[in-house]
Amino acid sequence: MIANLVQLAAEETEQNPLLPAGPELLVGTIAFAIVFFFFWKKLLPNINKVLDERHKAIEGGIEEAEAMKVEAQSVLEQYKAQLAEARHEAARLRQEAQEQGAQLIAEMREEGQRQREEIVAAGHAQIEADRSAAAQHLRQDVGRLATDLAGKLVGESLEDHARQSRVIDRFLDELEEKAEAAR
Repeated sequence: MIANLVQLAAEETEQNPLLPAGPELLVGTIAFAIVFFFFWKKLLPNINKVLDERHKAIEGGIEEAEAMKVEAQSVLEQYKAQLAEARHEAARLRQEAQEQGAQLIAEMREEGQRQREEIVAAGHAQIEADRSAAAQHLRQDVGRLATDLAGKLVGESLEDHARQSRVIDRFLDELEEKAEAAR
């Protein structure tokens, strides 16, 4: 059969070069059908299987990427929330510190004012005590000098203490009345 086909092909050498000879066309069609059948039955299911697996892997990768994107977005939101909370807490602590500082300053001012008033009161009391002591000492000195002077003027001694005290008190009272009247 093949020999017959070769002989026929040699006889028909004057055929159109673009159109194949009948036996070649038949052999080519049978060979194509065998190759096509082999591809269709054996190779095509394997190719489809690989393509399906690849398609599933790509879809799984896309789904995994979507899930990771959602998770990353969730983590980002949590981070932003924690950051906002930390900023709020820092602002609250800063405000509390300022309030405590202002309160401490007010307390220190009050304490300073109280101490100042105590010092001024103690100073006034000391001045009053010193003035009183000075007045008492002055009264004694003036009384003694007045008694000595009066004794020299009268010509007799005024050593009687009761009389001396009365004279001194009367003299000083008169001086105080004159000082107040002069004011």
